[in-house]
Amino acid sequence: MAPYLLRRFAFLLVSLALASVVLFVLLRMLPGDPANALTSVGASPEQIAAARHSIGSDKPLPEQFARWIGQLATGDLGTSFVSSLPVGPEVGSRLSVTVPLTLAAFLLAVLIAVPAGFVAAYKRHTWYGALLSGASQLGIAVPVFWLGMILVAVFALNAGWLPAGGFPPDGWDQPGEAVRSLVLPVVTIALVMSASLIRYVRSATLDVLGSDYLRTARALGSSFGRAMWRHGLRNASVPVVSVLGIELASTLLGAVVVESVYALPGLGSMLATGIAQHDYPVIQGVLFVSTLAVLLIGFAADLVQRIIDPRLRGRLSGGAP
Repeated sequence: MAPYLLRRFAFLLVSLALASVVLFVLLRMLPGDPANALTSVGASPEQIAAARHSIGSDKPLPEQFARWIGQLATGDLGTSFVSSLPVGPEVGSRLSVTVPLTLAAFLLAVLIAVPAGFVAAYKRHTWYGALLSGASQLGIAVPVFWLGMILVAVFALNAGWLPAGGFPPDGWDQPGEAVRSLVLPVVTIALVMSASLIRYVRSATLDVLGSDYLRTARALGSSFGRAMWRHGLRNASVPVVSVLGIELASTLLGAVVVESVYALPGLGSMLATGIAQHDYPVIQGVLFVSTLAVLLIGFAADLVQRIIDPRLRGRLSGGAP
């Protein structure tokens, strides 16, 4: 286990370093000057030059990059060009909204998709099995922002059961209001995510249902439920775990859409504001933290796959990472 973990950790560090370089370079290639966000319309060239000097954007790119990497090495995500506030604490504050939103939606999607995908596969020749498969296909085609607006119109504006958007000013110091404000966003993400997951669970279950080892277990006297529990569940879960990791990472990265629909003060809205203001430290900080989260999710998914799959478990002590 230890050699494998060391290799994977080294791979994570290399991936994070490469992502930092790509992020820095691509961000500097975007049109626009961050100094414009610090000056008024019609500012003189001298004022713009002074603004560039104050934020360090007049320095050579290698020097800017070295400074950013040095800050990252100490855990400092930099200081916002616009607000002059440290980016790290602000990212931490926004994560208190984005992380519960993402995890709750992910858990709800799994609770919906796993039983629905199994039923869609096992009862594929029945009308409700076909209905579940068709509903999942339809759900994949539904834009998440459109579904969000529909849910707001039905449950917030018409019924008045839940808030249409926003988050309590005191955050999680008002737990009841905070949870209420996340109900519709969580349901929105979970419905779209579960539609995609149902297809993968159905496909994995069909593979198991048609496998020789399941037929052999049944021929030896095991009931269907016992054979699925002892032999089918582990094999069906291996490809699904990989998809779950991808879905969790994409949900975290795609939170900007849902947070915009529901006016939530999460990482997504922070990134959107930073892009609009050409606030490089904010954009870099949000994307760096998001990239790190995606790499950690991928690492965790890979580790779980190797633990539950005997064919991969032997590679923990040797073999390719």
